[in-house]
Amino acid sequence: MSLDDKATKPHDRLAQALADDMAAMNDLIHERMKSEHAPRIPEITAHLVEAGGKRLRPMLTLASAHLCGYTGPYHIHLAATVEFIHTATLLHDDVVDESEQRRGRPTANLLWDNKSSVLVGDYLLARGFQLMTAPGSMRVINILADASAVIAEGEVLQLTAAQDLATGEDTYLQVIRGKTAALFSAATEVGAVLAGAPETQVRAMFDYGDALGIAFQMADDLLDYGGSSAAIGKNTGDDFRERKLTLPVIRAVAAADATERAFWSRVIEQGDQREGDLDHALELMHRHGALESTRKTALDWGAKARASLDIMPAGELRDMLADLADYVVARLK
Repeated sequence: MSLDDKATKPHDRLAQALADDMAAMNDLIHERMKSEHAPRIPEITAHLVEAGGKRLRPMLTLASAHLCGYTGPYHIHLAATVEFIHTATLLHDDVVDESEQRRGRPTANLLWDNKSSVLVGDYLLARGFQLMTAPGSMRVINILADASAVIAEGEVLQLTAAQDLATGEDTYLQVIRGKTAALFSAATEVGAVLAGAPETQVRAMFDYGDALGIAFQMADDLLDYGGSSAAIGKNTGDDFRERKLTLPVIRAVAAADATERAFWSRVIEQGDQREGDLDHALELMHRHGALESTRKTALDWGAKARASLDIMPAGELRDMLADLADYVVARLK
């Protein structure tokens, strides 16, 4: 889901409020992505890091730490860790998905090769693990290490569940928790833990990140069947063409009769897609209310994220995080 619109006011306000921290984090990232012996590492990393991503995940770490009253220096290290983990997953994902474009630019695996992309992704993960030790908190290390494992697990689960019409909503939720929500919730949780916040606030920040990530991914999956290319950062219908079992498809399949199920089996399981199939898929989703029910579920997760902040200290930062929860699902209303 793109965060590039001019209407991204919560994100823009958050970036402005955290401008000094973001600049310090960027400096740290550029320092740590250097390699004395392997110049390809900074070449590939710079290609992706400088491609214009909004750095939402590390921004959540910085905002969470400040919201919980942190005044030390190590939130910068943890934000950079989160960004390194995210960048590593993008490099790996592009190899797995055989992608040719990322953020409007050719992917690293296309410009260099798959081996380089995978190995540089591994290097960035290692750099992230070095940075996460800076605060000297075993709990912080556990949170980020666990999130890294969940992300990898989610990607493997998505791979094994792909093109299988037996995949249900529980599996879908587990996949998007891995591919998106796990890093969101880790980003917000470590900020609170670093600040020494009460356990109720730590839990609230975890819940916020988890619900925000789920809403974010569900909205992205839904907009693939009705958003503009500029709005979602990819072509409408890409998920259908790639035979991904996202929530709108899962719900349409669950309500399908025998004829409809044969259609879904042909286009998703067998990969036999013909002209007009996307339009027919959309017709079936509308017929069974799959798009509307997915929209409602995404909005519910956005509302849950906002409600998680109720116990946090009132102020501008909390308001911006609450508005961000509204924003990620705003185009579904």
